[in-house]
Amino acid sequence: MRVDIVTIFPEAFTPLQVSMIGRARERGLLDVHIWDLRDFTTDRHRQVDDAPYGGGAGMVMKPEPFFAAVDAIRAEAGEPAHIILTSPQGARLTHALAEEMAGKNHLVLLCGHYEGIDERVREGLATDEISIGDYVLTGGELPAMVIVDAVARFVPGVVGDAASVEADSFAEGLLDYPHYTRPPEFRGMTVPEVLLSGNHEAIRRWRRAQRLRRTLRRRPDLLKHEALSDEDRRLLDVPDLDVD
Repeated sequence: MRVDIVTIFPEAFTPLQVSMIGRARERGLLDVHIWDLRDFTTDRHRQVDDAPYGGGAGMVMKPEPFFAAVDAIRAEAGEPAHIILTSPQGARLTHALAEEMAGKNHLVLLCGHYEGIDERVREGLATDEISIGDYVLTGGELPAMVIVDAVARFVPGVVGDAASVEADSFAEGLLDYPHYTRPPEFRGMTVPEVLLSGNHEAIRRWRRAQRLRRTLRRRPDLLKHEALSDEDRRLLDVPDLDVD
């Protein structure tokens, strides 16, 4: 999978050189290219923003550099499957959306800054707008890295154990179960006996119950979209659980 990121702060993306993402890049599973938006300006000051028409606070990012940058990407790598504008006005990034995007072979991420981006970038360039949450950040670099990380986990081979991705929080609409490792006792806190039992069916039921109960306690809204089996209701110990 190829990912191109257009930004005025290319140095901000060093986290994509380390850990799982860095190893995926070294192995050729993930091909990430960082483009400096200022390289696509035409004035000696390399200006990427200007005052907004109609007045108001802040500066607006100009359309020309974004279009020129994407033209350069197209010339080098062909038409991308998605040109994504990171924006608090966009669709919320979800587990399902990340998985869908991982099925594409080429993504372009456009990072905004200042008061906003000229609307013509949204209208004439971006195919998608994505938000990572209902809050505003100083720029699109952090959202772009979050999107790359979330999507990369679904690219075959990036995560060594595919089963760990399948069991992630939100993979089935539920939060994840608690995880433990050695030692079995630490500062008075012990690992649940069932996990030490070697009884795989008991462990499966315990983990399913923990996922259900944790979701009910912390994110009950998620259960509205979960089809609960009779076993699930017994594990929750709430046979008549109302999730409507």
